[in-house]
Amino acid sequence: MDDLLSPMHIIVLLIVALLIFGPKRLPEIGGNLAKGIKEFKRAMNGDASSSEKPLDSSHDR
Repeated sequence: MDDLLSPMHIIVLLIVALLIFGPKRLPEIGGNLAKGIKEFKRAMNGDASSSEKPLDSSHDR
């Protein structure tokens, strides 16, 4: 086994994914995967998204 991610392996994986998911669903899956990677990178860098609100402890009492 020379290289796990050689160009031929990638082509075979893409063909198998196309056969399993179909041409209509594949772009949706790719987009969701890209969003997930972006969120993971953002979390690893410590950037807080605007949708997350800091906890306010003054309302607990």
